[in-house]
Order: sequence, then structure tokens, then C-alpha cells
Amino acid sequence: MRIVAGKFGSRVIQAVEGNTTRPTTDKIKEAIFFRIGPYFDGGDMLDLFGGSGNVSFEAISRGMNTSLLCDQNGKAISTIKKNAASLDVQSQCTIWKMDYKKALQKACEEKRCFDLVYLDPPYKKQQIKSILEFLDDNNMVKEYGDVVCESLKEDEFPDLVGSLEKVKDVTYGITRITYYRKKG
Repeated sequence: MRIVAGKFGSRVIQAVEGNTTRPTTDKIKEAIFFRIGPYFDGGDMLDLFGGSGNVSFEAISRGMNTSLLCDQNGKAISTIKKNAASLDVQSQCTIWKMDYKKALQKACEEKRCFDLVYLDPPYKKQQIKSILEFLDDNNMVKEYGDVVCESLKEDEFPDLVGSLEKVKDVTYGITRITYYRKKG
């Protein structure tokens, strides 16, 4: 795996050992950042199912200030920490080892609000709609902030979840990327 663009462009990062996570491919990552960026002038990100941290490190490389990365898998957390150290971005990363529901609740209690949220839960345990509802109900996405959802191509989500409006839906092979933006 590698960082595609930005200050860490072409730098290699580690994948999580084993088959418990599914890395976002470079092609999909490039398409995502082309749509929402491709570069940022600061901002805060939530990567709720962090895996290796691949998407967060791409966002930081492209100018995002911080990322809150969460995963319940110990190997994933270890990989995120190693990748953050290899890129020397530990100060820009908050890493939580916990279930996504606890992470959302903790972020809500800390009154965190994000410019970018990336949701890539295990495909067979799809929770995207309920997560979108939680984010909206608790005002956790900044005005004009983006929420990017990675799922199976068969999964479909509503056009509107509170103030989060679906702006694009694209399929790449077996993967669907759904983009939401918080209305102003």
C-alpha cells in the first residue's frame, strides 16, 4: 500500500496482517480524494473503521490537520501506530482501540465535529445508515463537511439523512462509494 499524493506521495505504508481488514485500493482512494479534495486546507477527520489508517494518512498527506482513527482490532491499532510513526504524524492522530459505537459515543461526549468522515465497516455487518443518523443527530459533521461511505455495490442508502445529503454514488467492481455532504 502507498500514499498516492501530497507531501507523503509514493511513501509505502503497512497493511494489517491477515485477512481481517480490507484495504481501500489506490484506484478507489484516488477517486475519493479527487471528488472531495483533492487537497485540504486543514480540517479534522474521523476514520471510524481505521484498518491500517490508509485513508487517514492519505488525507493528512493532502493537508488534513488531524484524524481520529478507531478500530477494535488489536492488529489494526498496532499497524496504525506503526504507520503514523513511519510518517512522523503521531501528533496529528488520535487512535482509539474500541468498538465503533463506543467511539462514536466518546467523540460525541467530547463534542468533536469533523470536516471529513470515512466509513468503511465490514461489508457483512453494514451499519452505515445508523451511523449517519448518529452523526447527524449529534451534529458531528461540520457545515459543508463530507461523509464518504464504502460498502458492497448492492448496498443502497437514502438520499437524505437529516442534514446529510447524498451527492454522488459510484460503483467500482464490488465496491460502492457513497458521498454525503452536510447542507449549509
